[in-house]
Amino acid sequence: MSLKKIFITVLVALTAQTLIGQRFAYVDTRYILNNIPAYESAQEQLKIIMDEWQEEISAVNDEANRLIKLYEVEKILLSEDLKKKREEEIDDKQKEAKRLQDKYFGKNGSFFQKRQELIKPIQDQVFNAIKDVGTEGNFAIVIDIASGLGVVYNDPKYDKSEEVLQKLGYR
Repeated sequence: MSLKKIFITVLVALTAQTLIGQRFAYVDTRYILNNIPAYESAQEQLKIIMDEWQEEISAVNDEANRLIKLYEVEKILLSEDLKKKREEEIDDKQKEAKRLQDKYFGKNGSFFQKRQELIKPIQDQVFNAIKDVGTEGNFAIVIDIASGLGVVYNDPKYDKSEEVLQKLGYR
């Protein structure tokens, strides 16, 4: 037997031995969050804000489209100076719409910041409660099945979502 095969065999045996005594549990953070009234309220607030900002962006885009249509109709009657002026107006409106899109929904836009402000504290509370349940239950690993990271089967008796909700005071 080669040294490589011996090493792999020993490694597998040691890994299996350490996993035998470990305790595992899982939670469903989607279920937990959906049972927290503050989270639902935050989601509703975010939807209202998002709809308002989308409406504002749509209004600017609609105005840009209106200017384009008007320009297309009047183009043959306009002098070169007026054509250039209208094209600049159209370009400015399109840039304004893009700027608003980036401002509200860009990488570090207002929506991201508002989401962090409203949702992150709740997520932090949930994470700390999960950590407490894991520590108190002597679980080596607590898996979040909401993330869908390859959990093919889960036995409901190991679901600790209700314990997390109790720890948060929602049960």
